[in-house]
Amino acid sequence: MKTKFLKYGVLSVVAMLLVTAGHAQVRVSENYENRYNNSDVTKKDPSGRIIENVHTFYKDHEYKLELVNGKVSDLYVDEAKIPADKYAQYADVINSIKEQIRIDKIQAKKDQQQAMKDQAQAKLDQQQAMRDEAQAKIEQADALKDQAQAKLDQEQAEKDQVQAGRDREQAIKDQAQAKLDQEQAREDQRLMKEMISDLIKDGIVPDEKSLYSVTLNSAEMTVNDKKQPDAVFCKV
Repeated sequence: MKTKFLKYGVLSVVAMLLVTAGHAQVRVSENYENRYNNSDVTKKDPSGRIIENVHTFYKDHEYKLELVNGKVSDLYVDEAKIPADKYAQYADVINSIKEQIRIDKIQAKKDQQQAMKDQAQAKLDQQQAMRDEAQAKIEQADALKDQAQAKLDQEQAEKDQVQAGRDREQAIKDQAQAKLDQEQAREDQRLMKEMISDLIKDGIVPDEKSLYSVTLNSAEMTVNDKKQPDAVFCKV
């Protein structure tokens, strides 16, 4: 019985506290889920007053309020219109909402500034991308030119290689011909000496120093511009 009385007593105290809270400022339990979805519209009326219409969900309750120059002029909580003499009960909530709006505006301004910076950077990046693309086209064109030139150089190198082979073959032939010419020159020199010896022996010229010209063809022979007899011609 005593335990049951204590339980009822605790419940009564809790009930009294809840009733008392109905006449004090509204405090929403911190254990509720904090869902802050704010909608804030600000405008000026013809008289110059700043009017803000706020619609937000704050800690499991829906709030609609109108602020005129920062003061509450209209308030709805969960679609229920709150009389002006009850606004004080919601002072903490309203102040929290106003503070959140202030923070949101500051953040929105920062976000806007950051967005402008990002937009400017994106423009710079786009311009750089266009420059890079143009440079890439130039480099691609240069690469094609280099490729074409490399092909021409390769073809020329192949032609030069073929020509070098021909030149080597010609050099071998020229070397062989030079050897033959050298041998022929030695033979001609030997025959000339024999002929000069015969001319001296036959008394046509007294010595080798006196001989200054000799011509010989199929018809005749001359020595020092004198035509020789056929006997001499035939002997040679």
